[in-house]
Amino acid sequence: MTTKEIRQSFLDFFKSKGHQIVPSAPIVVKNDPTLMFTNAGMNQFKDLFLGEAPIKHPRVADTQRCLRVSGKHNDLEEVGIDTYHHTMFEMLGNWSFGDYFKKEAIAWSWELLTEVYQIPKDQLYVSVFEGDEKEGLAKDQEAYDIWKQYIAEERIILGNKKDNFWEMGETGPCGPCSEIHVDMRPEAERRRIDGKTLVNNDDPQVIEIWNNVFMQFNRLKNGSLEKLPNQHVDTGMGLERLVRVIQQKASNYDTDVFQPLIQYIAQKSGIAYGKEEKTDIAMRVMADHIRAICFCIADGTLPSNNKAGYVIRRILRRAVRYSFTFLNFKEPFLNQLVPILADQFDGVFPELKQQQDFVQKVVLEEENSFLRTLATGIQRFERFDTSDKMIKGDFAFELYDTFGFPIDLTELMAREKGWTVDMQAFELELQQQKDRSRAATAIDTSDWIVVNPGDNVEFVGYDELETECRILRYRRVTAKGKEQYQVVLNITPFYAESGGQAGDVGKLEDASRLFEYPVIDTKKENGLIVHYLETVPPELTGPFWAVVDPSKRTNTENNHSATHLLHAALKQVLGTHVNQKGSLVNNDYLRFDFSHFSKVTAEELGQIEKIVNAKVRENIQLKEERSVPYNDAIKSGVTALFGEKYGDFVRVITFDDHFSKELCGGTHVKASGQIGYFKIISESAVAAGVRRIEAITGERSEQYLNEQISQVSGLKELLKNPKDLQKAVETLMEENARLKKEIDKNTLERSAGLKHELVKLAEHVNGVNFLAQKVELPNADAIKNLAYSIKDLLDNVFLVLAADTDGKPSLTVMISENLVKEKNLNAGNIVRELAKEIQGGGGGQPFFATAGGKDASGIDAALVKARTFIN
Repeated sequence: MTTKEIRQSFLDFFKSKGHQIVPSAPIVVKNDPTLMFTNAGMNQFKDLFLGEAPIKHPRVADTQRCLRVSGKHNDLEEVGIDTYHHTMFEMLGNWSFGDYFKKEAIAWSWELLTEVYQIPKDQLYVSVFEGDEKEGLAKDQEAYDIWKQYIAEERIILGNKKDNFWEMGETGPCGPCSEIHVDMRPEAERRRIDGKTLVNNDDPQVIEIWNNVFMQFNRLKNGSLEKLPNQHVDTGMGLERLVRVIQQKASNYDTDVFQPLIQYIAQKSGIAYGKEEKTDIAMRVMADHIRAICFCIADGTLPSNNKAGYVIRRILRRAVRYSFTFLNFKEPFLNQLVPILADQFDGVFPELKQQQDFVQKVVLEEENSFLRTLATGIQRFERFDTSDKMIKGDFAFELYDTFGFPIDLTELMAREKGWTVDMQAFELELQQQKDRSRAATAIDTSDWIVVNPGDNVEFVGYDELETECRILRYRRVTAKGKEQYQVVLNITPFYAESGGQAGDVGKLEDASRLFEYPVIDTKKENGLIVHYLETVPPELTGPFWAVVDPSKRTNTENNHSATHLLHAALKQVLGTHVNQKGSLVNNDYLRFDFSHFSKVTAEELGQIEKIVNAKVRENIQLKEERSVPYNDAIKSGVTALFGEKYGDFVRVITFDDHFSKELCGGTHVKASGQIGYFKIISESAVAAGVRRIEAITGERSEQYLNEQISQVSGLKELLKNPKDLQKAVETLMEENARLKKEIDKNTLERSAGLKHELVKLAEHVNGVNFLAQKVELPNADAIKNLAYSIKDLLDNVFLVLAADTDGKPSLTVMISENLVKEKNLNAGNIVRELAKEIQGGGGGQPFFATAGGKDASGIDAALVKARTFIN
């Protein structure tokens, strides 16, 4: 069976058992502060396990794109080294939300593996939870007894909490689990050594294939367990391992999941796969990492220097480092794997094929950027000077942190020179960075305290800005030493931050409406709308009034509706390839990122702005449709965004059926005329193939235009009200350029005379023409020209020139090339030492270097100190 057939068989099997087949959630998690990436199939159902969202389908199955490169589940460093860990993988899963439990889950997993996939029963082992006295948890006798109906008792293993009690993170849903393992060793080996002893002992041929988790508990912040409202089933089976078993391969990388990529890499590198461990690892790393990179980019997360984008950049650079170091790819190559991957997943995860060109160009640009950084890092390494043949830990960490060097690459380059690396100091630097990062992002969250029973939260903010409500639950949060409270209401008009739109602010009033408690932000967490307050009422049972700030909501709506009009205008002017890649909408301005591979010209920006404002003046009435079946909405031609998770029913926002029609959960103006006026204030590049427009509307655009008019009026007044302002400014600039040329000419003439005067002052010291003088010249270029002129007149010159330009001291060092070699003089090192006298720093080449400083009073001391380098 091929991978596609194996995947489809799984989905068809559970469909026949009454399961709803649902699409994969995006790989980058939104609306859950406890997770950055989807690391398990159950992530998108977390709110169902917690009872925080209604259950639409009690039985569900899917294949979920997962990523394990951060947090508790982090497999990155094992990827490529062994043959079964991956960054991105597919998790096949079936779920029961308060419906069937252990009996059916175990029966169906056995049926699928042994009857549909025909995996030999004598190669299977299962494990169940043995219990844990400290937690007060009993042995899972129920699962044990069910398994005895299908498999010999000697093949049932009791597992400890580490192996057989599944937890998503430090807090959240959890429960005992029952794993299924496959013994892939040859038959003779299986007879000689009992596979039972190798289960969960890191044997590469005895592997876990499926995990049935029986969700019964919720782990609280204090570490204790509470029972969930209902019992659930959460199963997960790694597709890559399953394919390996069915295709009877010794490694996941030998299957048709990875071989098309690996064989292409082998062909282009000229190095056969399976010949040498180092090159094999490099090929596995590349084949694995490109999957994670591509799906994250396709889901809307671009490589960057923070949060999820930083993780993606790190994965990409790890792949490039392996290709550069072990496969000798000195030019960008990783991007060439994108079309192969897109073809593999066409019809499974079609978003990659739909964005193939965009993803490939982003990867190419990132490769180019990193290869430049890598080359710079190698130059830094080559210039590193050590007397004890050891790379210092802080320098190794600089290469790692700034230039992306893995420590093993630094060790490799050091070994080639016969040097070593101070690994203890490097590890200390690395740990200190991790500690700083944790401290900067540390959030201490207490458990929810229930005030009023109930879990259903009703959002009425599309129609109302204030409503009577009750507090359902609250908790205290401490971030960066500041204490806040999070509150969940049963009814709320507050829009929670989502889809790029900032959360509402406002206030919570008591029933008398005499006391108010500011709501400073609103965010989503799983299925909850969470209100952030600096203080909470002393009496929490309520009732209360939730009141949204109407001014900030109106301005935010203006900007949000304007992004829809802008998106449509961009497609009209630039082409249908334009797709939204991110947005920020608040009450001050809007920011819109979109796919486009060249700078948007001033003329194009003018057209876009003109189209949007025409639609504003048309005062188009908002057409809002709620609870539209997703498939019906897509068939109608609505614009949907990549990387967003849509439910079975969606909300459609339309401004003119033939212009702008998008899926959107945000708040909007009732008619486009409310936007007032739309003004683009900037256009820039964000990443490869992604541009950004920032714009303003309403009162802000009026304020902006008035400021521009005021500036123009002020200019006219300064220039005595010329009829043609532009021509007057051009004339002024021409006059300025002419005067600058005259000044430069005078400076050159002064320099020409000065060089002969200075040459006469040169001293002959130890075979060197030494000259250290203070000069009065207006800029660095003039001093540089003077230095080169003196060098042309003097052989064996060691020249130091100092200047004080408007209180800013500078130093220039020029050394003849022969002295650099013969006397081991280095202008860069010398100028750095001299700069200490003027409280500054600098650098340059061995024969020419400059420095600047803060203390001009140290110039004389610097000139005296210069002589010490040749005495």
